[in-house]
Amino acid sequence: MQHDDARDRMRNALDQVHKWPSVYMFKFIFEPEQDRLDALLALFPPEAEVLRKYSKGGKYLSITVREVMLSAEEVVRRYDQTALIQGVIVL
Repeated sequence: MQHDDARDRMRNALDQVHKWPSVYMFKFIFEPEQDRLDALLALFPPEAEVLRKYSKGGKYLSITVREVMLSAEEVVRRYDQTALIQGVIVL
């Protein structure tokens, strides 16, 4: 039940600061590994803007994705899909 409450709070917060459709920026960090990167990028359409930045020592990869989202629910669903990829941290 707590998970649903958190999702509702997130949806409400998103609706307060965005007028949909809106460009939304997702940020993730993880240890670079090709399968993990492929799984993450597969969640986004080819037209989404993707920026990659490695940490100074190269141990971590930061991914920023900008995409036009149609609703807060769509953003929450994308985060739910991302949570299924082991080792990816949402910022």
